[in-house]
Order: sequence, then structure tokens, then C-alpha cells
Amino acid sequence: MVVEQKRKANDFALVPSKKARNEVANKSNNSNALQPAPARTSNLFAPIMLLEGHEGEIFTVDFHPEGQYLASSGFDRKICKYFEDAFLLDLWSVYGECENISVMTGHTGAVTELHFTTDGSHIFTSSTDHTLGLWDIVTAQRVKKYKGHTTFVNCVQAARRGPQLLCSGGDDSTLRLWDTRKKQNVATMNTTYQTTAVSFNDVADQIFSGGIDNDIKVWDMRNKEILYVLKGHTDTITGLALSSDGSYLLSNAMDNTLRIWDIRPLRQERCVKIFSGHQHNFEKNLLRCAWSPDDSKISAGSADRFVYVWDTTSRRILYKLPGHNGSVNDVKFHPNEPILVSGGSDKQLYLGEID
Repeated sequence: MVVEQKRKANDFALVPSKKARNEVANKSNNSNALQPAPARTSNLFAPIMLLEGHEGEIFTVDFHPEGQYLASSGFDRKICKYFEDAFLLDLWSVYGECENISVMTGHTGAVTELHFTTDGSHIFTSSTDHTLGLWDIVTAQRVKKYKGHTTFVNCVQAARRGPQLLCSGGDDSTLRLWDTRKKQNVATMNTTYQTTAVSFNDVADQIFSGGIDNDIKVWDMRNKEILYVLKGHTDTITGLALSSDGSYLLSNAMDNTLRIWDIRPLRQERCVKIFSGHQHNFEKNLLRCAWSPDDSKISAGSADRFVYVWDTTSRRILYKLPGHNGSVNDVKFHPNEPILVSGGSDKQLYLGEID
């Protein structure tokens, strides 16, 4: 589904990045004296770090659960010294000079989404090569390849607890459930339309799927049928994210809104908040969305080259962060510190402090 004309390639890697954007000393309007730098709020090497090395659009980023590593990937035709003409998945150190730690290769199509496992030992990926991958971050090798989808896989997500289950969705109009110990999917649900975003609920007995029909379907994993449908968006769903307490679902869509849905049982009103300000455009990339660890903030990238951060209580835009020179496709909050990462179509990653 995502930028179909661009996707031919392969893998994911870690790429070198060392450029600090540390422009924190400013002159006063009334004198030539340098003003004190703003108080630091994180352990980043500099308040803003620019990570360079990708040679293609970045579609997906994620922090390690403990926060010391960052993974990124997308449509990368980079020729790196270890792998020639490969689509790469990159692993970076978050602290110090943000060194590139390793490069992982194996996919033959662009990586559309990646996440660390809950214990941080592996990364799982979805790709336009019709497969999912499970990667060991120590050996930088793919340890499992999951086949079943018949065309582009747009999204993947893992269960937070219990058996290590994955769910994935693709342009073959299916939602698939995987047990990571097996190579074949254990269940397939027909979504009628292309699936572009997925998420489990907190206890993994329900799956949420969004697609080009503008609706979010809620699936019961016991009988593999639709429990109910969340309606309100008027264009393709591009991202889904579960709140840390499991009570709310955040959705992003090409109608230029984010919505928070109350997914607790027997709720009369499902859509409880709507946020606006960011933009999608003709590129129709799948712009993802994210919660802060305490659920007080949400964030999303935008086709207007900014990263947006909203307060979930007031719905006010707290930050409109510049820097990118292309669509910002994915964002994530650091698990322990006030740090935000963003990846974009300009081939760049930014790590930045927020208050």
C-alpha cells in the first residue's frame, strides 16, 4: 500500500551518524553577550542529534525497551561497506555520538514497519517482499522468516504479554496472526480491503486493524470475527498505537486527524478526542503515531516536514518541531527520558529533547 511505485528492495541496517545539532548558545537582542544555554532535560550528547547514513526514505523507527538503542529502516538503496545494493535496517546507539552499531540485511523489499520485542532481544519487521522477519540484535542475523502474505505487508505488531504473538496486515486484504515459534500463520482474517495498520489490545485477545475503507475493525481472537467497528475517520488509516495502560487506542488517518478511542468494555462513546494540525499529502505514505510513556502526550509526523506533539488532556499542540526536509513518516518517544525520535523521506533521523 505504501508508496508502491518506489518499493523494490531489501533490508534493514544500522548506519553511521555523528552530527550534533547543538545550537544552544544565542545572542541577546540587546547585546553581543552569549545567553546561557537552556537547561538540559536528557542524557543525549546534544539537545538535538542528526543521524545520517540512510540513502533512502525512512519509514519506521523504534527505541529499545530500555532506551539505549534505536532501530530504523525503510526504502534504502544504500551501498554500505558490508552489504552492496541492500535495503538496510539500522541499529544505533542513542547516547554518546549515536554510533551505528550494526547492519542487518535479508529482506528483498522495503521495510514498512519494525518493532523491538518486549524483552529487547530481537526486532520484528514487515516488508514489501511479502514476508515478516525476526532478527537477533546481538548477531545481527535474521532468525525467522514468516511467509503467508501474497503481496506487500504494510504493518506488524507484537503482543505485549503472554505467548509471543505477531499480527500483520497487507495489500492482500488479510489480517494474519503468527506464533513466533512457528513459520506459518496460525490464523487468517479477511479484511475485504487493504490493511495498513494493526495493533493488539493489552491482553492480546483482540486485534485492531485499519485500512483503506477508513474504519478500524476490532477482532475477537477466540472466534476470529469482528466484535465491533470504530467509525469516524473519512480516509485511510495510517497508524494505530495502544496507550500504556491499554485503555485507549490512538489512530492516525489521511483525513488529517488523530483520534483517541476508548476501547474499554461496554463503553457508549468510543471516540473521545480528535486532534488536528498535521498533514498528509499526495505521497500517501503511512504516517504512524505514538504515545508518550505516561500517556500525557501523543505525536505524529506530517507531510509538511514537521513533527507534532499534542497534550492529550487539552488537545493543544505543545510542539511543532522543524528540521526535516521531507515528509516525517514515523515518530517514537523514548521509554525513560524526554526524547523524541523521527524518521522521514529526507533520509534523516532526528533525536531531540523535549520538556
